[in-house]
Amino acid sequence: MKIKPKSFKTKLWMYFMLFAALIFSVLWLLQTVFLQSFYNEMLIKHTKTAAEKIVNSSGSENITDIIDSITLDNSILVFVTDTDGNIIYCSDEYKGAHQEKHLGRDLKITEQPEKNTEKNKRSVNYRNLPDGYDEFLSQLSENGSSPVEYSTDKVYVYGTYINYYGSEGNSILYVSTTLDPVGSAVSIIRIQLAWVTGLSLAAGFILSWFISKNFGRPVAQLSVKANKLGGNDYPKDFKKGFCIELDDLNDKLDKTSDKLIESRNFQMELLANVSHDLRTPLTLIKGYAEVIKDTSWDNEEQCSADIAVIVRETDRLSELVNEILEYSELKMGDRNDDFERVDLSGLIGKVCENFESLYKHKEETIEKDIEENIFVFGNASRLERAVYNLIDNAFRHTDESRRVTVRLHSIGEKARIEVVDYGGGIPEREIENIWDRYYTFRQRKGRGVSGLGLAIVKQTVNMHNGVCSVESSQGRGSTFGIELDKL
Repeated sequence: MKIKPKSFKTKLWMYFMLFAALIFSVLWLLQTVFLQSFYNEMLIKHTKTAAEKIVNSSGSENITDIIDSITLDNSILVFVTDTDGNIIYCSDEYKGAHQEKHLGRDLKITEQPEKNTEKNKRSVNYRNLPDGYDEFLSQLSENGSSPVEYSTDKVYVYGTYINYYGSEGNSILYVSTTLDPVGSAVSIIRIQLAWVTGLSLAAGFILSWFISKNFGRPVAQLSVKANKLGGNDYPKDFKKGFCIELDDLNDKLDKTSDKLIESRNFQMELLANVSHDLRTPLTLIKGYAEVIKDTSWDNEEQCSADIAVIVRETDRLSELVNEILEYSELKMGDRNDDFERVDLSGLIGKVCENFESLYKHKEETIEKDIEENIFVFGNASRLERAVYNLIDNAFRHTDESRRVTVRLHSIGEKARIEVVDYGGGIPEREIENIWDRYYTFRQRKGRGVSGLGLAIVKQTVNMHNGVCSVESSQGRGSTFGIELDKL
């Protein structure tokens, strides 16, 4: 298998291994190189804490039991003496040197020197004071009331004045612990770390390889899909479930590809289906302009008629282009950021008034049945255009009565708009295609402009998550309906 150094999979695997190596390097330093210093610091800290506990409890009548417990728990040596160095009490990790046996182990017991005879009548068989105790007393005396602490290569010493229970005046607390070298422990730890490091790195190598492989596979698939966006060979297969972010990215790529394919198909359909409609008015405009130039320039009446044809065809061309642009904008855009609360009752009433104003000198009539106070969430201008298209389509196909009915009613949680014409109806075979763009069957009879009017209605209603419908029967007209969610 060829490894690509800059691939996502390889880099992820390398970073994982570098991270593991860094962790084990730090672990080796902490457990070997710095182990002795860490050990000494922690031991000194515990010893000082134990000494402070003794100081705080020194006035208690059971102070000896407290000292024995503390020395056993912390493996320290404790002496309590007077200011002259005579022992008042002594204890170590075996719960006091005055006990000759502890845990089956013999302790070396010595008597105090003769100079301390008077002080030691109450308690004999204490262990000897540690070497350098006189120097310790001297440092403590120089420090006044402040504690003394110092350490050598082997021992840490802490001392201070206390008020010991049963003694008059100040007593001296001496606490020490052995700073054992950890060389042998380091050797053992190194052996253990070597095994742990080797096994962990091997496991990490395998685990990181599988992780990088699992991450790399979907990323590579997405890369292939991105390179083929909008193409006929765009792959749809993608195994989901590994990572929700990658799943979301895959879904977005699929939607983008669908949009690109739809856009390309739309452009092809636009060229195929609209080229004739664009060519016809342009040909007429050019032809009549040439007629005016060549023959009817001096004939005012004929010139006026020819110019009227040019104006009519120009208007038709303009309306055709506007419908194409409007449908393209609807088809390519899914955004609803400009949605708001829309008074549907007022909007439909406004469209009807515009048509009444347009046809006030003609025989066209709009019968209105509009329920008040119906509101929806949407784009007012888009909905107004959709209703306009339905009414305009109804007038193009109604009968000689030139009558159209517009209704708006609430049906449960829905608002239903109906536009009724009383024309010859739609053949049953055409109903399923009536909402298609560039549907030109009825256009051939001179009705409609581009075949996009109802397609614009359909796209607008889809954008509002609504439903379009049509009911028609031959000789009885047609009813076009829109259902939208009410607020």
